[in-house]
Amino acid sequence: MAALRLLPGRARDFASSDYWERFFRERGGRAFEWYGEWQDLRASLGRYLRPRDSILVAGCGNSELSEQLYDEGYQDITNVDISEVVIKQMQERSAHLRPKMTYMVMDVLQMDFPDERFQVVLDKGTLDALLTDGEETTLSRAERMFAEISRVLQFGGRYLCVTLAQAHVSKMAIEYFSREGWMVRIHQVSGDKAGTSEGEFALPIFVYVMTKIRRVPGSALCILELCAEAQDKPIRFKSTEHLIEAVKEMQHYSLLRSQINKNPSSGTVSLDLCSKDTGQARYTLHVVHSLTVKASFDNKFAIFIVPQGRETEWLFGTDEGRKQLATCAGFWRLVTVALHRDQHYEGMEAIQAELSEKVMELAPPGLPAGQQVPFLSVGGDIGIRTIQHRGTSPLSGEYVIEDVKGDGGHCFRRLIFLSNRNVVQSEARLSFRSSHKGELRCGEDEMGVTLLQGNEALPRNKKHKKKKKTASINSAEPAAEPAAVPAGQSIDKTYLCCAHHRAMIAGLCLLKNPEHLPASSSYDAIMFDVDSKDSALGMSCPPPDFVEKSFLQKVRTLLKKEGLFILNLVCRDTQLHDTVLATLRETFPLLYVRRIEGEVNEILFCQQQAKHKLPPAELRDTAQILEKALRQPGQAWDATYVLADVLEAVKLL
Repeated sequence: MAALRLLPGRARDFASSDYWERFFRERGGRAFEWYGEWQDLRASLGRYLRPRDSILVAGCGNSELSEQLYDEGYQDITNVDISEVVIKQMQERSAHLRPKMTYMVMDVLQMDFPDERFQVVLDKGTLDALLTDGEETTLSRAERMFAEISRVLQFGGRYLCVTLAQAHVSKMAIEYFSREGWMVRIHQVSGDKAGTSEGEFALPIFVYVMTKIRRVPGSALCILELCAEAQDKPIRFKSTEHLIEAVKEMQHYSLLRSQINKNPSSGTVSLDLCSKDTGQARYTLHVVHSLTVKASFDNKFAIFIVPQGRETEWLFGTDEGRKQLATCAGFWRLVTVALHRDQHYEGMEAIQAELSEKVMELAPPGLPAGQQVPFLSVGGDIGIRTIQHRGTSPLSGEYVIEDVKGDGGHCFRRLIFLSNRNVVQSEARLSFRSSHKGELRCGEDEMGVTLLQGNEALPRNKKHKKKKKTASINSAEPAAEPAAVPAGQSIDKTYLCCAHHRAMIAGLCLLKNPEHLPASSSYDAIMFDVDSKDSALGMSCPPPDFVEKSFLQKVRTLLKKEGLFILNLVCRDTQLHDTVLATLRETFPLLYVRRIEGEVNEILFCQQQAKHKLPPAELRDTAQILEKALRQPGQAWDATYVLADVLEAVKLL
């Protein structure tokens, strides 16, 4: 707690010599390690230091970094600091143990050294202490510091800056040195080692490596590179803006990791992993916790690969579904991985190799080194996604029509608007049925997953087999190569993919004679399932004009007296939802609702004669009559669609 009392009331005080005099006087001889010790920074700094280098430590403070470097053989070290108190302390500490070490009171904005005196300038936290904000006077001070560093460095020399890389610091440093024609390379220090001697930072620590090279006349080329954690090969960027943005993304990722570990009950954390080559999103990761699972080393963490095309299913595409998936699989923390369209994947083994390093960064703290973390999936392959058509709608923008392998090995043809790429706009089941038997069922009493190692599906892990009335994933033998869905397959017209469509059709049972729907100038039934394009309204179906009282009255005039108006309502705004229901009640005296489990959709059945209310027993009889009328002899029928079952959840409002 003593360190907290030493912190200044204003950030700008970090740049004050009076503040640092007081800080080191009150701190005494105890070292304060801004941003970690030498052992934490060795992997990033060590490759840019040679024992023969003449090193200037700018703003040394009472850090032990210089002493640790000296003891490892880097003995040509000059330390400067603006505080007389700390320089005296450090001189006394090293006088006998490190006779070649030099300490000097000096302002880094105006140093007394001759030009090109050093091969390395090492700065751990000094730039951050000086550049506390983006004000013009502060930026001017930082520019003076950079100019002095440039002056005292030899050509080929390196300015090594250990920093938190806050936005204004990152922008100033990268733009200044790239403008001067220097080579700019940024390393992220391992997230496990970022912090001070008093605690850890939520933000990652970076090492900026600015190499002074001679500017080639007429050349605008500047080398800009970034090295992530444990990554040897740097990524090169074409502009300072792109490099600055990449640093921000790494900081955001580090904050997400911190949030996950500090507060696992805060909800699902989602992020995209992008292709290094194209910058396009390649994987979407969702980190979920099942707090009802008692965590041990064996079931603390797992990764679940969602086969292509199945990311829209409730179990994989909603927070509630993913939590249930984690519980059923028996893991405390589960990372689900969705594969993006327009990306090529070689197979499960290649995906695991590509993801292993990154997903392990999301592992819970305390996981033993070398702990085997399982990759799970439905079956042993990555699924099928075949794009059949692309286009652009003037109303909805870009869209794709694609075939995917879904639940039960069936193949589906889907329409997806890319403005909302994880929502299936419409879907039909193809008559083709895959021979692959991996399937996903909800409401079963057994849980099993396919445990993957390389590209093979191993036997189900028996200790995760549990009796539960929850989601069930049945393991299957690994498929060889997933085959493309054959072109020209017919549509299974007996199957309704959307739960709300099933409810709308079942609602026809509310009619007096649902098996007879003759054509007429007035209608027995009118259905609305209309998408709204205004995402800011809080109601995505239907557009507001379709539920205005004047419009609903026109709908009523088109219905027979015993007719039925069926509306798919998707409204997240509570106040707007209540307003729509009130308007419907004013227009239609009899109002039923069928809410769709796991979705926002609710189907409203509206009639203009309250006396036409059907009792439950009569409703079941009517359902059987309608279902018999819909079944046509000699044609297929979807046995999973039972009208009476759908109607059980219909409530009178």
